[in-house]
Amino acid sequence: MGVNPPARPARPAVLAIDAGNSKTDAALIAADGTVLGTGRSGGFQPPLTGVEAAVDVLGRAVAEAVEAAAAAPSAPGAPYAEQVSACLANADLPVEERQLAEAIGARGWGARTRVFNDTFAVLRAGLTTAERPRGVAVVCGAGINCVGMRPDGRTARFPALGQISGDWGGGGGLAAEALWWAARAEDGRGGPTELAAALPGYFGLGSMAELIEALHLGALAQGRTHELVPVLFSVAAAGDAVASAIVDRQADEVVALASVALARLELLEEEAPVLLGGGVLTAGHERLDRRIAVGLARRAPHARVAVVSAPPVLGAGLLGLDALGALPEAHGKLRAHFG
Repeated sequence: MGVNPPARPARPAVLAIDAGNSKTDAALIAADGTVLGTGRSGGFQPPLTGVEAAVDVLGRAVAEAVEAAAAAPSAPGAPYAEQVSACLANADLPVEERQLAEAIGARGWGARTRVFNDTFAVLRAGLTTAERPRGVAVVCGAGINCVGMRPDGRTARFPALGQISGDWGGGGGLAAEALWWAARAEDGRGGPTELAAALPGYFGLGSMAELIEALHLGALAQGRTHELVPVLFSVAAAGDAVASAIVDRQADEVVALASVALARLELLEEEAPVLLGGGVLTAGHERLDRRIAVGLARRAPHARVAVVSAPPVLGAGLLGLDALGALPEAHGKLRAHFG
């Protein structure tokens, strides 16, 4: 009498990917919301590396998650999951989302592939309901961006391409603005500010002239200027007028993005969540937080403001479960895993 071979376990439901400029997280998720394996790799920067090299970076996180889950496909070339749900930095325009979806889909990681801008991951992670997303998210990390969604599928979004698309702020913008004012304070073109001493002092330098030279000649990597953002907030908290004005401008930009997105979605006149994510908005800067709250109370009085501290890969996973029509219990189990 023959013995039936053991049934192969069903392949995971979702391969969730969240990729930012500095790191990539991946998670394989079962249909019931159980996290089977996770992986991490470097930053996702297709404008600098090209699309294929950037997707290779995603592949390293995916491979680590697959290995952790021991989830090799049942046949060579078979997908790892039913649904790839990828929330990616630098997917700022719908055409970029489509191009990246094609490039990722060609890797065969999932039976289906959906790509979103990474701000959608913060929005979905911050919404505790298993229903389709409804609300607005603003992310202020290295850059700044805002998206909104309604259950009927309508979205509000911005290009978020920097100065050419009207954007201001984020860690890069804040550091650049602080350096600009500090340089002018030291050479006499601008008014006094403690930033002129605090910024070079952070790097052990004695003047803005020394800091400018170090950045220009490469003795100090340009990428390290983001480290000056906490210095800016510290100087502002001590009462410096110039630093405070920069922080206030950042708060006003957050308010403008959120209120305009709410208006586009016709949510200004009803209660709706406004979710804040990214390193600048989750750091608990009192002046920034207070001005955002006051500004939204004035421009969007029905908004419910909350800070999202959950990892964005949670949002990518929830979007994947949404696409598969998963039960609310699966959403709850996934959310519990990520705390």
